[in-house]
Amino acid sequence: MRWFESPNFDFIKAQKIAYIFSGTMVVVSIIAILTMGLNYGIDFRGGQEFVFEFQQPVDVVEMRSELAEPLGTIPEIKLFGSNREILLRVDTEEDITTMRELLITSFGTLYPGNSVTVQKTDLVGPRFAEDLRRGALYSIIFAMAVVFIYIFIRFKGWYFSAGAIAALAHDVLIVLGIFTIMGEFAPFDVSINQALIAAFLTIVGYSLNDTVVVFDRIRENSIIYKTMNFKDMINKSLNDTLSRTVVTSVTTLFVVSVLFIFGGEVLKGFAFALVIGVILGTYSSLFVASSIVVELQKRAVKVKN
Repeated sequence: MRWFESPNFDFIKAQKIAYIFSGTMVVVSIIAILTMGLNYGIDFRGGQEFVFEFQQPVDVVEMRSELAEPLGTIPEIKLFGSNREILLRVDTEEDITTMRELLITSFGTLYPGNSVTVQKTDLVGPRFAEDLRRGALYSIIFAMAVVFIYIFIRFKGWYFSAGAIAALAHDVLIVLGIFTIMGEFAPFDVSINQALIAAFLTIVGYSLNDTVVVFDRIRENSIIYKTMNFKDMINKSLNDTLSRTVVTSVTTLFVVSVLFIFGGEVLKGFAFALVIGVILGTYSSLFVASSIVVELQKRAVKVKN
């Protein structure tokens, strides 16, 4: 199946627009992360997490203020799917069973006649949460280091490695920024947990796959068209792989979109990260990685001459 029989788009010409768009998105993401802070889930922060389902709709703003006194702290509460389900997180040293009973008693006082059931409970100690957070960071850094070495060995050019790593960092940073910004108003859980780290590593793998396909075609064309201008050869390689890239991206996007819509509340954050990651991975392979390779190769030639 080929959607583009003989495409001839000038991707390199659009690199300035891509730089502005990507630069803006990355800067906004970094500012959001630095000012708002990462929205760690119970996995990486420690504490207790509960999911409750009520018989009738509830007001989370009212619930948050009413629970502050009996809990001795302001809990984090948000709707979890419907307006009858809530996700409640609280940092406390109380036993989780005691806390669950206290919450159920408080709900009975606050909403008489509105029965409640416990859907999920989680408990993570602070030491374990810190170890998980450190391990998650190391896993992403290690994955990118291995990618850099792999690309360097396979394509025998440091600028290919730099382009691939820049594209991967671009994708992960923007997804992280979007999740940080959405933390205040998202109708589903967008906290950073183990599932989201798995999504980040999946995004790294997907984006790398697209980038390697493009780089492979660049290597092949560099042998076939030895006299062709490097920038034109990059552009031709992107057009040669465009059909495969688009078909792969659309089919993958369809699958993860179905997962997001029908996968349930627990998987919504994971699936949403993959939806954004597939779109960004395709974009970065076409515009970010290749543009950086062109720029770095041009500078390398100038230094050599």
